[in-house]
Amino acid sequence: MPGQPPAGEPAPADGSLPDSALLGVGSRPFGVYVHVPFCATRCGYCDFNTYTADELGSASSFGSWLEALRAELELGAKTLSARGPAPAAETVFVGGGTPSLLGAERLGSVLDAIRDTFGLADGAEVTTESNPESTSPSFFEGIRSAGFDRVSLGMQSAAEHVLKVLERNHTPGRAVEAAREARAAGFEHVNLDLIYGTPGERDEDLRRSLEAVLEAGVDHVSAYSLIVEDGTAMARKVRRGELPMPDEDVLADRYEMLERMLGQAGLGWYEVSNWASGPAAECRHNLGYWQGGDWWGAGPGAHSHVGGVRWWNVRHPSRYNALLAEGSSPAQARELLTAEDQRIERIMLELRVKAGLSAEVLDEDGRRAAQQAVADGLLRSEELAEGRCVLTDRGRLLADAVVQDLIT
Repeated sequence: MPGQPPAGEPAPADGSLPDSALLGVGSRPFGVYVHVPFCATRCGYCDFNTYTADELGSASSFGSWLEALRAELELGAKTLSARGPAPAAETVFVGGGTPSLLGAERLGSVLDAIRDTFGLADGAEVTTESNPESTSPSFFEGIRSAGFDRVSLGMQSAAEHVLKVLERNHTPGRAVEAAREARAAGFEHVNLDLIYGTPGERDEDLRRSLEAVLEAGVDHVSAYSLIVEDGTAMARKVRRGELPMPDEDVLADRYEMLERMLGQAGLGWYEVSNWASGPAAECRHNLGYWQGGDWWGAGPGAHSHVGGVRWWNVRHPSRYNALLAEGSSPAQARELLTAEDQRIERIMLELRVKAGLSAEVLDEDGRRAAQQAVADGLLRSEELAEGRCVLTDRGRLLADAVVQDLIT
């Protein structure tokens, strides 16, 4: 997970949750997120909790991480069954890091561990992220046979000079080739990730990237504007004047290009940074995050949320492994969200989704701000009259500002 976690309060060593959090477990969407902390190299823009082999040395291995992961999943199933049966996972998302470094057999073992602990609901969505350079036709065939039905590939750009600035280690055409291999292996749902606004990127670079995405025949695209995170190699280059900061006007123009080209190809937005060919192609796991579901995040640094309690694990794999070997929870700290905390988070997350936000969540000042947002062309007037806050096309460009207005 990106960034540094908040301070929170100490988490119980046994992993227990308050009774209030367990009420309603199983009645809300429930997913399992697995964080794979391994990467072959570190990309210059990334601040995720990842480690290369040189950084870990002998402190952790694929095998020791998988053993600890299974122990955490067992703890999770036990914790959530304190007041009744633990919910089966309706969605699974294996992220990182670079899950494809594990190989198909180990990824199959990850899924087996979830089956053996929480279990998988009928029709569960099962996704893994993959780096195109660590995939192959046999890899996709292996994970498809293991039970994965959705794959997300990091493409970022089709322009070699853009990938160089991002310090990505795959060749420009490999992501598209990998997407085709995944489709050939039986994956109906394939996502390609793009990053736009990288220093040196031109309009034609993004246009070529989008053309390549559409040629690959995927049914889902995620596209994120570049954010220069503190502590990254890219941030240090920006600070030294070696790279410029992304320009906000350029980012807006690029987003409009994304919307135009993807829309013309039949991919519609369902979240500000995500487009799909239809409801069946939307990422149900991420919708669970955005629409107030529960999830257990397993792995070093992973975050979880159940019934208004949020917690996060220790970040380093060796510490994570050691705690679970002792029979302790790997949780570092947690937050008990107040009703007001949860209300604000609903505004922050649900407004970004095409279905929008119920206006009932807003306080009096927020309702006045919503009316002003309609006047400013940022929220749709007809939907607000029906009790929902739904972003206009222009509102999506200014979504963070709209959220801030509705909160304050």
